[in-house]
Amino acid sequence: MNERQPARRPGGRSARVRAEVHQAVTGLINERGYGNFTVGDVAARAGVADSSIYRRWGNLDTLLTDVALTHLNARSPMPDTGSLAGDLRAYAANVAREITGPDGLALLRLAVALSHNGRQGVKARDDLLAERSRQMQSMLDRSRERGEQAPDALDVLDHVLAPMYVRVLLGIGPLTPDYVDGLVDRLLSSRPSSQSRVR
Repeated sequence: MNERQPARRPGGRSARVRAEVHQAVTGLINERGYGNFTVGDVAARAGVADSSIYRRWGNLDTLLTDVALTHLNARSPMPDTGSLAGDLRAYAANVAREITGPDGLALLRLAVALSHNGRQGVKARDDLLAERSRQMQSMLDRSRERGEQAPDALDVLDHVLAPMYVRVLLGIGPLTPDYVDGLVDRLLSSRPSSQSRVR
């Protein structure tokens, strides 16, 4: 009598392979930069066959897009501190941790490079911005429901997220808590008070 084989956990190996391939990509970007490695290089580093990557992603650009969107769209729990200022500070601190983590710089460089790499790259950039906007909008809508004068999501991107991205990409200074809080404070101080908006 044959022993019953243990049931396989759905997606277990697939998820592990995907994580290993993603890690191989970020490692290669850190070492060589965008455009300086092949599917074969990724496969060798991840310990998988080239055919596995082609079967799952089709080509290198599709794989790179998947890596960028997966990691840069990391869905940290949206803060709910009870105030707009508290929420924005906590959100900005979360983003700062993401982009200064071990793979943060490589992933930002990848997102920038993809956005100049044809229609698929532009779609990756647009998807990333859409997800960031969705995250922020839920936080800002909740603030408005409390009666606060919340900025637009694009204002948060322009005044809080973009300066952090630029600092990390150009290596022009650490994202200290004081610096990150200062970005939020300047955004909030530029907003008219609810009283000044009433005519």
